[in-house]
Amino acid sequence: MKNLSSLLLVSMLGGALTLGSYKLFFENENSTPLYQTETQAQKEAATFINHNFTNTAVSNAMNTDFREAADKTIHAVVHVKNVTVGRQPRTLQEYMSGMRAGRAIQGAGSGVIITPDGYIVTNNHVIDGASELEVTLNNNRTYQAKVIGTDPQSDIALIKVDAEDLDYIPFGDSDTVGIGDWALAVGNPFNLTSTVTAGIISAKGRDLNEGDSKMQSFIQTDAAINPGNSGGALVNTNGELIGINTAITSQTGSYIGYGFAVPSNNARKIVEDILEYGDVQQAIIGITGGTLNPKAAQKNEIAISQGVYVASTAEGAKKAGLREGDLITKIDGIKVRNLSDLTAYIRTKRPGDKVTVSYFRDGEEKNTGVILSKYETFILDVAGVEITNATDSDLASFNADNGVKILRPLSTRLDIKENEWLITAIDNKKVANVSDVKKIINSKSKNENTKITFKHISGQQENYTFRP
Repeated sequence: MKNLSSLLLVSMLGGALTLGSYKLFFENENSTPLYQTETQAQKEAATFINHNFTNTAVSNAMNTDFREAADKTIHAVVHVKNVTVGRQPRTLQEYMSGMRAGRAIQGAGSGVIITPDGYIVTNNHVIDGASELEVTLNNNRTYQAKVIGTDPQSDIALIKVDAEDLDYIPFGDSDTVGIGDWALAVGNPFNLTSTVTAGIISAKGRDLNEGDSKMQSFIQTDAAINPGNSGGALVNTNGELIGINTAITSQTGSYIGYGFAVPSNNARKIVEDILEYGDVQQAIIGITGGTLNPKAAQKNEIAISQGVYVASTAEGAKKAGLREGDLITKIDGIKVRNLSDLTAYIRTKRPGDKVTVSYFRDGEEKNTGVILSKYETFILDVAGVEITNATDSDLASFNADNGVKILRPLSTRLDIKENEWLITAIDNKKVANVSDVKKIINSKSKNENTKITFKHISGQQENYTFRP
C-alpha cells in the first residue's frame, strides 16, 4: 500500500512538472514558438498571401476595369485598307499581253473614329499612295473613305466615311498621362480585327530620330503593338484616346516590348487645323538647340541635368530676349527635359500663340513670353525640292547673306541631300525667305524657264535652268 502511494505521488509530481513545462515553453504569451505544425505554417502563409497580395495588387488590378475600356473603344477602331488600282492598257500590245486594270491591297492598318459622322484619324503611312481606301467597322460593314488632309511630318492623316451615329472615341489629355499608367492598344495586327492588348505607359517624350528635322515626341508603351496596329488607338482605362499607335522598335518587325504612339494632344491639334485651315498650322519657338550637357550647366553655374541648350535664335525668340547659351527648363510651367519635350509641346500650339519660357542665364532663372512664329515650307515643283526659311545659324553655316534652306528632295532630278543646300536666287533675284520664292514663282508664266542658284554648305555654288 505504501509502495502504491509512493508511486501515485511520483506520477502526480511528474504530471505537474510536465504541465508546468508546457505552460512555460508553449503557452507563454511573450515567447516565440519553437516550431509550428505544417497546418499552422500553411495557414499563416495563406493569411500573409491573402493580406499582402489579394488585398493590394490583385484587388488593384481588379479595380482597373479593362473590360469597360475595351467595350467603349473596340467598336470605334476600324480596319483601313490601302487599295491601288492598276491602269488600263494603253497600247494594243499591252492589251494582247493580258494587261488589265485591277485592284490590289497595298497595305492595311487601323484607324480611330473620332466623331459619330465618320471622321477617322490614322497614320499617314497607312493611306499614303492609295487609289482607294476601304474602311471596315467591327460589325464588318465596309465603307469607301476619302482623304481630308495629312501631315506627313507627324505621320497623321484625317479621312472620312459617309455614315452617321458611329461609335467614336473621345480625345483624352495626353499631357496628364504618367509613366506606369495602364493603357490599352486597340487595332488590327496581322489582319486580326478588333484586337485589344494591355500594358503600361513605359516612357514619354521619346524621339526615335534624335536631331532629325522631323523630330517627334512619342508615348512609349509595352502594350503589344504589331504591323497592322498602325493608326489604331492607345486609350486609358476610361476609354479616352491618349495616342495614335504609330511605330515599333524591333529587329524582326514584330513586337518585342516597345511600341510608340503620337500623343493625342498633338493628333487633336492636327485634326483641328486640317478642318479649320485646310492644312497644319505649325508653330515654332524660333531657336535651334540640343539637350543640356554638363558643360552648358557649368557655364550657367547651375546644378540641373535636364533642359534645352539654346544654340541660336530666330526673330521671335530674339525679340523675347532669348539668346545663345540660355538653358530652357520649363515652358508654360511644364518641365522640359530635352528638345523632344519642347518640340512636342510647341506642336500643340499655333502661330501667334504666346508661351512663357523659363530659362537660366549666368546662374539666374528668368522668364519671358515668346510669341510663336509660323513654320513655313513650300514645294518648289520645278526643282523637285521642299524649302523652308533659313535661320541666322543656317546662313552662318553656309557663309551666306541670304537664302532659303532645302529641307528635302522630292525627286531624283538633282543630287541633293536635305539640309546641305541653300537656294540663294531665282531668275537672278535674291531670295531671303519662302515668301520671296512664292512671289517669284507665282509671277511667272507657265512656259517660262526658271534659273535657280544653289549654294552648298561647303561653299560650292551652282546654277541650273529648269524648263517647264
